[in-house]
Amino acid sequence: MSKPGIIRPEIRYILYFVVFWVVLLAAATHLFGTWDARKTNPNQQLVSHTRGSATEIELQANRQGHYLANGTINNQNVTFILDTGATTVSVSESMAQKAGLTRGRPGRALTAAGTVNVWSTTIQELRLGDITFNNVPGTINPAMDPDMVLLGMSVLGELNFSQRSGILTLSQETP
Repeated sequence: MSKPGIIRPEIRYILYFVVFWVVLLAAATHLFGTWDARKTNPNQQLVSHTRGSATEIELQANRQGHYLANGTINNQNVTFILDTGATTVSVSESMAQKAGLTRGRPGRALTAAGTVNVWSTTIQELRLGDITFNNVPGTINPAMDPDMVLLGMSVLGELNFSQRSGILTLSQETP
């Protein structure tokens, strides 16, 4: 008979075994999640370079060939997907609320998912690395994925960009 308050050796072994596997699975889940996030968005930490009078950012394509990059809208962290087919920057309803964007004129937009109702808005500050844009025309699209922001031509049209071997270089001339 064992004393009260003392764990029997076989129970202690089982507890160690369970704790070991729980810790191992938690670590593996964390590492896999980090690895998968880097494959989906390899541009999580943007590095800007100054070349002459231009600020440059190099973006690596993800495994689907898309260019994603972390940035901010009104100091709210976002993930941009570069979309040369989008006229303006387009944000979801939930992201618009987080970033303090207000709805302007209603309108309709033709998207890959069909025609949707949108509202015009103005983004006070949009940052991509060390490149900053102010008073950017945009739209609020309630049909969008809440985690993505389409970086359209209202920003991309202000940049020079070139692509080579899965690397997209964005540059902005400094006045």
